[in-house]
Amino acid sequence: MMTYNPFQIEGKTILITGASSGIGRATAIEASRMGARLILLGRNQERLTETRNNLEGDGHICFAGDLTSPETLSEVTSEVPQLDGIVHSAGVNKIVPFSFISDKGLDSLFKTNFFAPFLLTRTLVKKRKVNKNGSIVFITSIEGPITGHVGNSAYAASKGALSAAVKSMAVELAPQKIRVNTVLPGMTETPLIYGISISEEQLAADRLNYPLKRYAQPQEIAWGILYFLSDASSFTTGAGLVIDGGFTLL
Repeated sequence: MMTYNPFQIEGKTILITGASSGIGRATAIEASRMGARLILLGRNQERLTETRNNLEGDGHICFAGDLTSPETLSEVTSEVPQLDGIVHSAGVNKIVPFSFISDKGLDSLFKTNFFAPFLLTRTLVKKRKVNKNGSIVFITSIEGPITGHVGNSAYAASKGALSAAVKSMAVELAPQKIRVNTVLPGMTETPLIYGISISEEQLAADRLNYPLKRYAQPQEIAWGILYFLSDASSFTTGAGLVIDGGFTLL
């Protein structure tokens, strides 16, 4: 007897950006375990290869490049096969007090966090590379749409803009049977949080602010992403799934 599982993604072709580390890598690994065929994007070829070596199954494809580059964007959108799902996991952050944010720094954050996923999605949709009943998942953050902290105004703005754009995307793409949703993580144990001018002592103290007294593991965020990629979420679009260990309850 076959086991009924509406959360299955076996046989789906899924594009994942930021697949060289963190949430993107965890999503790729978990998706491969469930039988998906993956198209991996990342800026670092060596780390992207590490991700590929941890995947189960065959037929996965890697693209190394920076999606803020028009050349990389053109190459990827021209060469990727038909897609059943897209996961936008690539992102950057830098803690800077509001008064000291430079034009260059603001531009850099928005190019990676907002414009790259926005333009990649627009181009793939225009080229009709997203199949009917396809699912597009943007990884935003609780920071911006829900919370705010000192030094995070630029990052929060970029993630807030993405969360806002998704709502209109969901409405516009619904006639094409394409769903668009967001996952809003709280702090997650990824390399990103260790490169933003926060000490180990500050991180340890901040973990205690979470009801579960810890940060998320990347695979715990990946499981929420896989829900949106599966048919179990077939009637869900324009939604934001908060995965934050209860932080925003306080």
